[in-house]
Amino acid sequence: MESDSSGETSSFFDVAMGDLLADFNAPEPFPSYDGPRDGPFADPNSPGFQDYNATDAVNPSEMLIDSDEYMNEEDAKDDVVNIDPDQSVPRADDFEKMTELVLYPLPEQPPTLEYATSTWEIENWKELPRRARGPIFHAGGHPWRVLMFPNGNNVDYVSFYLEQAYDEAELPEDFTCCLQFGLVLWNPEAPWVYVTHTAHHRFTKEEGDWGFTRFVELRKLWAQPYDETGHYLAPGQKASMTAYVRVLKDETGVLWHNFNNYDSKKETGYVGLKNQGATCYLNSLIQSLYFTNAFRKAVYQIPTQNEETLQNSAYTLQRLFYQLQSSNNAVGTNELTKSFGWETRHIFEQQDVQELSRKLMERMEEKMKGTDAENVLSELFCGKVRTYISCINVEYESRRVEDYWDIQLNVHGNKDIEASFKDYVQVEVMNGENQYFAGDDFKLQDANKGVIFESFPDVLHLQLKRFQYDIDRDAMMKINDRYEFPETFDASAYLADDADKSESWVYQLHGVLVHHGDLNTGHYYAFIKPTKDGWFYKYDDDRVTKATLREVLEDNFGGEYIQPNGQVMKVRSKPVLRQNSAYMLVYIRQSRVDNVLLPVTEEDIPSHLQKKLDEEAALREARKKERDEQHLYINIKVITDETLERYGGTDLTNFDSSPDQDPAAPRAYRYLRKSTLGDLAKTVGEDTGVDPRRIRFWGMVNRQNKTVRPDVPLPDRLMTVDEAHSKTSNSKGSDMRLWAEVAQEVDAEGEGIWPATPGPNGAARTDLIVIFLKIFHPETQSLAGAGYIYMNRDQKVEDLVPAILKKMNWPDKLPSGERTQLRLFEEIKPTMIESMKAKQTLKAAELQDGDIVCFQLANTDNKPESDSTAQNSKPSPTNSVKNSWTTADGTLSKGSPEKYELAPMYYEFLIHRREVRFVPIDTTSGIEPFTLVLHAKYSYDNIAMRVGEQLGVDPTHIRFTTANQSSGKPKAVVKRGQNQTLQTILNPPYTAYINQNTPRVDSLFFEVLDMSLSELDTKRSLKITWVSEGITKSDSYEVLVSKSANVEDVIAALIKKAGIDDEVKGGPIRLFEVAQHRLSRQIDRNLLVNSLSEYINIMAERVPEDEIGFEDSIDIISAFHFQGEAKNSHGIPFRFRLIPKEPFSETKKRLEKRTGLKGKNFEKIKFAVVKRSSYTKPLYIADDQILDDLITQEEDLLGLDHINRSRSVRNGAQDLFLK
Repeated sequence: MESDSSGETSSFFDVAMGDLLADFNAPEPFPSYDGPRDGPFADPNSPGFQDYNATDAVNPSEMLIDSDEYMNEEDAKDDVVNIDPDQSVPRADDFEKMTELVLYPLPEQPPTLEYATSTWEIENWKELPRRARGPIFHAGGHPWRVLMFPNGNNVDYVSFYLEQAYDEAELPEDFTCCLQFGLVLWNPEAPWVYVTHTAHHRFTKEEGDWGFTRFVELRKLWAQPYDETGHYLAPGQKASMTAYVRVLKDETGVLWHNFNNYDSKKETGYVGLKNQGATCYLNSLIQSLYFTNAFRKAVYQIPTQNEETLQNSAYTLQRLFYQLQSSNNAVGTNELTKSFGWETRHIFEQQDVQELSRKLMERMEEKMKGTDAENVLSELFCGKVRTYISCINVEYESRRVEDYWDIQLNVHGNKDIEASFKDYVQVEVMNGENQYFAGDDFKLQDANKGVIFESFPDVLHLQLKRFQYDIDRDAMMKINDRYEFPETFDASAYLADDADKSESWVYQLHGVLVHHGDLNTGHYYAFIKPTKDGWFYKYDDDRVTKATLREVLEDNFGGEYIQPNGQVMKVRSKPVLRQNSAYMLVYIRQSRVDNVLLPVTEEDIPSHLQKKLDEEAALREARKKERDEQHLYINIKVITDETLERYGGTDLTNFDSSPDQDPAAPRAYRYLRKSTLGDLAKTVGEDTGVDPRRIRFWGMVNRQNKTVRPDVPLPDRLMTVDEAHSKTSNSKGSDMRLWAEVAQEVDAEGEGIWPATPGPNGAARTDLIVIFLKIFHPETQSLAGAGYIYMNRDQKVEDLVPAILKKMNWPDKLPSGERTQLRLFEEIKPTMIESMKAKQTLKAAELQDGDIVCFQLANTDNKPESDSTAQNSKPSPTNSVKNSWTTADGTLSKGSPEKYELAPMYYEFLIHRREVRFVPIDTTSGIEPFTLVLHAKYSYDNIAMRVGEQLGVDPTHIRFTTANQSSGKPKAVVKRGQNQTLQTILNPPYTAYINQNTPRVDSLFFEVLDMSLSELDTKRSLKITWVSEGITKSDSYEVLVSKSANVEDVIAALIKKAGIDDEVKGGPIRLFEVAQHRLSRQIDRNLLVNSLSEYINIMAERVPEDEIGFEDSIDIISAFHFQGEAKNSHGIPFRFRLIPKEPFSETKKRLEKRTGLKGKNFEKIKFAVVKRSSYTKPLYIADDQILDDLITQEEDLLGLDHINRSRSVRNGAQDLFLK
């Protein structure tokens, strides 16, 4: 969660500065000014000083009625200060002194261009108009004047503002001027009586006036005298108003900018990066790498033309760099983070920038191998450091040279970079008990130990250690100490004596990456200098602004707030520390800067990348245009004869399907609302090869039973599409759904002749209705559309048979002489398929336009001779769109569902059909995934039988595992049970309460076992973690043993499963129960497995040699890993043998061997004795202490305190990774 960097400024200021910053949206709280706002005293301890209520500086059109918190009480002290004229204090008529008083130093310290002063002599106060204006004066090349509301701007205070004085026609379009100004109302007869208010503002064309709604209470102008001599502020309705103006240089173009309509590209030439949630740390790093031009050029050289996939991080980084180079707006990083393999949660977790930088470099290095840029990154960012131990009294030295990509500098205890480097290379003297063993020749010797640099890279990344573990607070803390860094520094002082110093090692600052906030929350941004001699710019997510050197350096040193007057800002006597400070610095070697910041031109960008992104930009523009014109168009979906014949599901079509994926989908059009139905008919006719004059559209409506059927014909071709939609739908924003009827006969002019003549209101006549037909083929288990027919409502259901036979071109008699008989069903809705009564009239059967009748042959053993011909002439799933279980010859394939003889049974199957993808759980098995169509009510055995048929294996040996809905990986083994169905397996009941919007995962993992499931039921499955190589390597295995077996049998099974040496050859093996990363108990070898918990975590290892024979000794303790607090346990626990009187310095050597942890990973570990209670504070162990003496109770543990490498140090997120 990122914190807002602006915040409230008033809480950091004395009341006297309330006006100064009332409207300033600062990136951080600024220090206060110690002098008064009202009255002549610069010292608050001076006689006569009063602390006054704040008065906000505002535009006169805003805040006309101020809140009650600003209202003075009747008897409250006045804002006017009455000063003895004999005192040595500024008088209002001493303009030079008053300028110093009113226009005090600003936190931003902008350069001054000009000072100006103007006095307005106000007379006849009560006779002034509601708005009065003073004389015009000039400052900064612009005219100014004071705007006055003598009777208040809707408040009981006189209001004064400073405004630009241009005539409306003469006001420049780009008018901008930054001013600090003070307004002083004073008594011309007693100039030591006055009221002052000060503010600053960026005056623009939109905000041309600024000032104070509550300058001074009206009743206190002349109602009573203010001193013993009887002086008033405005005696005789007369007063003087002096405006003091300081014109400031806006070096960056954003001084006090409100950033409304701010265009980074226009103002700076650069664009920012969008923040996805908490990716500001990523944005600052990406901008830094982008402006390391040699790095950008090298990234462009990675060949990606054959791998243009958004899973390729090199390709997405190329895309991001190109967009930063060419876009006019802020660029998103979504593609890049997705290519890293990050999920949504990762973009809301602030990661470690150093780790991210290093892993990104490693990934790009891999991608650059074998290219022209293969060694570019190491040449740019990699230096060499020497670790040495040099004997003082003999000629013996041990040294090791390593590469480094960045340098971590200590901030705490160091004032600047120079001090940190000295700290880094300081020499440690090894003497006394810490002497160095210099081999058999020299034995123990005094020696110097340290590190020294052999070389620095062209681009030097300095990681400032702002976040460190505080052992006193027992927590990670951010270090806000002041830490200075220069614009240039000479690194040669930290090079080895034999290093090459023929070329200058002076470095110049290129980038400052900043963190604003505390340990847990904050915001990241960067200051970067894109060119050798240009400006620094601030890259704050999507905003880019020019920055001054003060903003780059002083503002990011951290430490205490230093006010413009040089004093330290304090709150309750405690110094206020800056929340923003640099945490990473980028320096470039001055002699190599031209090689690093070399120009990156269009020629450097891969041509395929430009082409791809230009195409995407054009597509985005087209989509934008489409969205902008969306209100002019309507989406229309049209059912044609082809749609009806190809569709094999319920209802007439699936309106949600796409023509690109489903040949039975309706045709989709995006049409102008003002177009006519005649225009639409021409388009549909061209697509279907039908004369548009033969096309008549029917509007389709939603029925109450949730079906969509044709309802009313739309014969008027001149009717607009919008009118037709309004006629057939109540929702203007919905898609328009139509059926395109094609006339079977035409008149002499080629116009279609329609069976049902429309009535006066456009509705079809009631004597004829249109009925849609479907045919069910039991032999191929398929359903297909068979067109439509018109019937008189007074006809009977049995009259449908000859009409259907004629439609299908079937004879009325079979070759045997038997009459052709049909079974008729009405498809009322997908879940209601009813058999029709032959003697019932269509009217009595409540049939109407758009109803569906499904038929099938009643005597299927003796088909009509023309049946095959009819089917060939009428497209159906049998000869056009095959079901997934139908082979090319029309027979049922292996793994198909059971055969349904009647249409209602098949309809019921369609409702419950599930296409399930079966994936082998063992990816090395060589079995390809496959898909089967199954009934949702299938039992476990039914599913296994279908899969067994597909694989050609015994179904009793097949075990299924569900898939995780988010990751798609195996989740849980499916238990074979009587009540278990495919529906409950794929969608267990509890998922209904988790997330109704989660997409259904119709997939199962399977494995073919060596035994039947019945036999498996007699076995016990145990998951065991096998630990080896100390505790640095772990592998998980699942072993099966008899439920009557003991732990001895488990060990034997593990040896076989893991393929490891038996106990005779490799050594004895022991098992532990592990809970919360601690050893709970050692599991007895004679224990029966049935007595073990179902959810037990088991760890297995060989017994270390030094523990053989001591396993039951009190000299064996348990050890575990934790981070910071004992409750934050992690890693693999272990047992360890104690040796009496052994110094811990020697114990650590055995611990290093026992754990297998080496080098820096082991050196960073802090060891502690931890009591069993989670709330006990660890007792850290010194090298001269004896561990055996510190263990006082049997429950005491040895704790290894170090960073959990599987989690982030700062926020507990999982370890940062890049795919």
